Amino acid sequence: MCRWLAYSGTPVLIEDLLYKPQHSLIDQSLHSRLGAETTNGDGFGVGWYGFGGQPGVFRSIEPAWHDRNLHELAAHIESPLVFAHIRASSGSAVQQTNCHPFRYGNWLFMHNGVISNFADMKRDLVLAVDPSLYPKIEGSTDSEVFFFLALTLGLEDDPPFAVAEVVGLIEEAAYRRSVDRPVQMTVAVSDGERIWAFRYSSQRKSRSLFFSTRVETLRALHPEVAILGELSTDSRLIVSEPIRDLPGAWNEVPEASWGVVGGGEDELRPFTPRAPSRPVPISVRT
Repeated sequence: MCRWLAYSGTPVLIEDLLYKPQHSLIDQSLHSRLGAETTNGDGFGVGWYGFGGQPGVFRSIEPAWHDRNLHELAAHIESPLVFAHIRASSGSAVQQTNCHPFRYGNWLFMHNGVISNFADMKRDLVLAVDPSLYPKIEGSTDSEVFFFLALTLGLEDDPPFAVAEVVGLIEEAAYRRSVDRPVQMTVAVSDGERIWAFRYSSQRKSRSLFFSTRVETLRALHPEVAILGELSTDSRLIVSEPIRDLPGAWNEVPEASWGVVGGGEDELRPFTPRAPSRPVPISVRT
């Protein structure tokens, strides 16, 4: 599978997120503790919001620990909202267009997990993507199709509703194709103002996901961590696995839950898949 990190808050250098913590995402690319694989070396990607109308994206098929350009850029890019993803392919090709995060307009999306037996359901799912969006799909991953299905089903208006409908759509397609336990996911999506994060699997045994404790609490618990004094009280991290071994710093996202942070909003709710509210062209089993 993969590992990812999403940050919202006071602008920070990307290297402060990716390289400096003791169990940083770069360290996890070689030594993951909680992932399905210890090594996540099938490429990486970073997305960030700053100047311009769209977020910046840098993706590479190099292992994250080996890419000198990533280290160089991370030391010079500062952003208030950052996505970072290290990839362990579940079968699709190792190529730049398959590396996360994926971008559409002002939106970023990344995923850890898999749509089981994706090849068996791919035609059904791709046909459900809005025809105007289909040409924007560049790679061959189940994750990118998931993103464009979410855009089709209203991601830009209501992310939790759209993601719930995508999962419902996939599970219905899986039922038609006799695919068992089709969805395994932790997902992050952002419009540049807020981050929505989701944890769900059809077998109710999802990949790990954590969010950081409030900054003011962390300052009291760990005054020795200098960077905490530089962050606003609404700064938050969402991670596949903790990047620092700090007691009291991390809270596990409950099974089948979604949350949102940013813009003064901080919320955690149950996640329940639902059937799409609009017709989509899913083919029947033949």
